[in-house]
Parts: sequence; C-alpha cells; structure tokens
Amino acid sequence: MKKIHNDSVAPEDKKQVELADIFRRYADDYRRSHTVSYEQLKVMHHIQICRTAALGGHLEQCDQCAFEQNAYNSCRDRHCPKCQTMTKEQWLNDRKAELLPCGYFHLVFTLPHDLNPIILSNKKTTLNILFAAVNQTLQAFAKDPQWRLEGRLGFISVLHTWSQTLIDHFHLHCLIPAGALSLAKDKWIPAKDNFLFKITSLANEFRNRYLKLLLNAYLKDALIFTQKTAALKSRQTFQQLMNSLSKTRWIAYAKRPFAGPQQVLEYLGRYTHRVAISNNRIICIDNGQITITYRDRQRNNEIKKMTLDADEFIRRFLLHVLPKGFFKIRYFGFLAHTNKKEQIPLIRKLIDPDAILPEKIKESISEMMLRLTGIDISCCPKCKKGKMIPIRKLPKNDLNSS
Repeated sequence: MKKIHNDSVAPEDKKQVELADIFRRYADDYRRSHTVSYEQLKVMHHIQICRTAALGGHLEQCDQCAFEQNAYNSCRDRHCPKCQTMTKEQWLNDRKAELLPCGYFHLVFTLPHDLNPIILSNKKTTLNILFAAVNQTLQAFAKDPQWRLEGRLGFISVLHTWSQTLIDHFHLHCLIPAGALSLAKDKWIPAKDNFLFKITSLANEFRNRYLKLLLNAYLKDALIFTQKTAALKSRQTFQQLMNSLSKTRWIAYAKRPFAGPQQVLEYLGRYTHRVAISNNRIICIDNGQITITYRDRQRNNEIKKMTLDADEFIRRFLLHVLPKGFFKIRYFGFLAHTNKKEQIPLIRKLIDPDAILPEKIKESISEMMLRLTGIDISCCPKCKKGKMIPIRKLPKNDLNSS
C-alpha cells in the first residue's frame, strides 16, 4: 500500500476527475485481487454507468435551432456523487413541514476505532446498535429531572462512516430541537439557549448503553467474526475487549447551536446526503495513483492533498458501502414517522402558533437546478435562445448520437 502526503494545495488547483473514471480504469483489476461483496460490486457498476448510454435516456431537440443531444439517465445509487443533488433537495423540501420555531442543537456521537474490525463485518447489526444507543441515551437524559426537561425529545440522526481521508470513522450526527414535549403532551419545555446536556455525562451514558447492546448481540450469536476478528469468538477475549472499551473515553461533542429553522435547513443541506468523497475532491489519476484533497482537522481544516494507489483508494471507498435496505437517516421521538403527524402541529402551537416558518416549494427539475446553480439546463447549449425538448426515448445501451 502506497500513500503519499504532499504539501498544502488550494482548491482551485484541482482538475475535474470523476469517481467513475477511477472505477472504469481499475475496478476490474481490484475485483480480481480482492474479495468484493455483491453490494460493493453493484455500487461500483452503478457509478461507472451513471449518465451513460448503458442506462438509456432521451433525445432532446432545441425548439429554435433544431440542435439535438442525448440526455442519459442517472443511476440513483445513494453512494454515487453525481446522484445526490435532486434527492437532497426533495428531502430538504419535505423537512420544511417538520421544522419548529425554536433553536436547534447539533450533537455528534463517535464510535472508538477499536470497534472498527467488528463493525466492518457486522455493519447492519453494529450500526443499528449505534442508532439505538444514541436514542436511548438522549431520551433517558431528557426524562432525568437534573437536566430540567422531563419530557420527550425529537431528533433527526444522520450516519457518516468516513473521515476526510476515507478511513472508517463511524459517527452519528444528531439535530435536536432545543426543548422537549412534556410527557403529558400539554406543554413545551425549552432547553437553555446554549446548553442541552453535560457532554461528558452524555458520552459515558452512550458508551455504557452501546456496549450493553453489543454484548447482548454477541450473546445471541448475532455477530459474524472474520479471520481478523476470529479471536473474539472466545467469550473471555470478547469480554476483555468490552472491559477495555468501558474504561476508555468515548467521544460525544456538541457543535454550536442553531439560531432557528433556516440555519437548520442550511446545515441539513451540507450533511445529510454526502457520500464518502465528492468528485470535486479528486484531483487526478496518474499511472495507477489517485490524488485527492482533504481537510486536515488537526491543522485548522487546512486543505491538503494525498496520493493513494488505486487499489488502496478503492478499498477505502468500499468501506463505506452500506448494507441493502439500511437507513442512514432516521427520526426519533416526536419526529418519528409514527408521531410527527400529530405532535409537530401540537408543538408548534405550544411554542408559537404565529411563527413564520420556511414553506415547501413546488418546482420542476430545471427550476430547481436554476435556483441551485444559476444554470438553465433547459436552455439550448448551441443557440442559447431555444429550449431543449425531449423528442424520443433512448433505450438502454443505445449509442446513437443522432
């Protein structure tokens, strides 16, 4: 494995190279020399064929100059860096109906890296436990009289599995309205403006609850052990790991609170539909090596560049492929799907029935792209006056360029 750290690089030095280019060049070689799961194979394949003739599309024609061009379908894979904009914007629009006229807190819970070997071979089980442990921790604190809420929280949680250098780094972002609905559901109990819970106490409770749930999974034979983790099949060895982890400091931290709903939407737009690496962070492909940019958290987020062998780059990216059907965004408490229809209107009335909140908007795809990028995707790229109109469908693998 070859890894080269270079000097700092400014973002404008980057060349536009896509993740799909890397997979097209090196995915076949990687498959021949590594064990790759079916889900990982699907993700690589989807990204390679995204917006190509392999997925079909439609032929567009300008209504003024008759210029024609093919527009191909996207793969819609949640791991694809080219397929998140529309999904994110539609999701954000839906969230407007759930915003509350209050401040919001942003908490992050991180699993220690000593657990990574177990997590990687048991993603569904161990990451479900992460969501459960965080929910149990936050709801227990909300009901505890010492924190002056004594009610039920609601929150959105978003799983991230990566660091800036693409190594496995499992952590959960939680967006929490600054208060609780009383257990009797008759009043809103606001939190302090800049403080929800004591963060060290929260981290300790999170650690204890996660380890308890993980031990239960072990005792129920719900964990798979690979060659790297085979020693942990022994109850004694597994218990030693649990004992060691119970004595270490786990990381939970609070980011600066949000002033209100609009700031919450801006945050959600940055975090919820990220993938492990975006195309604009890939600088170049050169002789089997991939150079990317990353933010060095130890140096005040200074932007640097790193060069990895193609094999190592692909290995790191595939660490972050989620199991089929796994939800990386989840809702809890009064924001849970079973509760929000009844409880969100109630809470809004309890806080401020006259508050003005962001409203859902109705717009076409071209209108949305114009709002986000300033580019009119329906405008003819040749004459700059006409509109591109779909005139016929292109079947999959139709290479006709008309």
